Amino acid sequence: MTAHASGPHFVGAAFDRRLVVTVVAAQFAVCLGAFAVMAHLVAHLRNDLGLAASAVGLVLGTQVGLQCALLLPVGALTDLIGARRTGVIACVVRASGLGLLVVADDVGTLVLAAVVQAVGGALYNPAAQSLLAGVDSARRSRGFAAFVAAQHIATIAGPLAGLALLSLGRFSLVAGTAAVLWAVAGVLFLLLPEGVTAPVARGFRDIGASARTVLGNRAFLLFALTAVPTTLLANHIMTAVPLLGFASGAATVSFCLLAAVAAAVQPFVANGHRGERPWVLRVGLSCAAAAFFVLAPLDGTQTGALMLAAVLNGIANGLIQPTVFQRTALYAGPGRFGSYYGVLQSAAGVFAFAADLVVGRLFDLGPTGATVALTAVGASALAALLGTRVRDRPGTPRPLRGAQRIASAM
Repeated sequence: MTAHASGPHFVGAAFDRRLVVTVVAAQFAVCLGAFAVMAHLVAHLRNDLGLAASAVGLVLGTQVGLQCALLLPVGALTDLIGARRTGVIACVVRASGLGLLVVADDVGTLVLAAVVQAVGGALYNPAAQSLLAGVDSARRSRGFAAFVAAQHIATIAGPLAGLALLSLGRFSLVAGTAAVLWAVAGVLFLLLPEGVTAPVARGFRDIGASARTVLGNRAFLLFALTAVPTTLLANHIMTAVPLLGFASGAATVSFCLLAAVAAAVQPFVANGHRGERPWVLRVGLSCAAAAFFVLAPLDGTQTGALMLAAVLNGIANGLIQPTVFQRTALYAGPGRFGSYYGVLQSAAGVFAFAADLVVGRLFDLGPTGATVALTAVGASALAALLGTRVRDRPGTPRPLRGAQRIASAM
């Protein structure tokens, strides 16, 4: 429970507004830095440093996979030490990883930079989303809508900012600027009143009890299994497009188009309870599958097809992200969002890590391998889509809503 919950309503509302604004501002800063780097990292690794596709897959897969795998313990740790403190630590660690990336010029240092960034990212996500999950339910959906909108705006601006910085110097300028933006986000977390984000768990025994609760929730575990490919589906297009041979300009435009479409679609899901409806996730997974099937046969010259894939992936991201957040918040009890989020994202991260390694090796085999790799990514979305149909059969347990959840906890 937040510290202001027992105060006057207008005080609680003011605290919630301040919390949401601060978290959204931090989200914009970190995403602006992250996407400025992500949009041009593959080209840097491939063209500037001359790495093979398998080595690129190792570096990227290490960061994404480890970041999500760490969410299992880190999500529960957030409940123990408090989201505000976790957010500050996250930003400091991630900024340090980006600082390593500035000087990295060999695979070993690049992997080390990826590991440090993964730790920072793992700490950041449950901290930021736990803060949003803890506000008044009427503001939760709107707050998360603003949170994701900030991400999408940064997804558009980030690659363009990275391109502008590249024109002024080397990739190290892009990574250094991103490190500064993460440091700014850390300051924003420090500005939050400490009492608003007091820890929920009292000790490691509480963490163990929380973990047992999550792992004993069969309905949530079924949902988490369905959501396993979502991290790969959301991130892999930024790896695939440069590896397919598209020029930096075309790749940047496609990433910006993807983000713009996602930003336009996302409010539809974030408002109200649409994210709780099974068809929303199904449509998102269908669009994700279609996006990778469109990408699969491309060779770096068909920009029209690339833009179609970007639109489809944008629709998928706009539908899937808020759906996963809303459903996780429903499954989690008060103050336990970090633990639930950690389990779900850990599974998604392990899947993404393994897939990135396999996809990188397939890309090294040439055009046929690339086609097989991207077709397989699309097939993972179809497999998840089939899983939603099994999970939503009559008699399958569903998350409790509103008063039902409160009554069940009494």
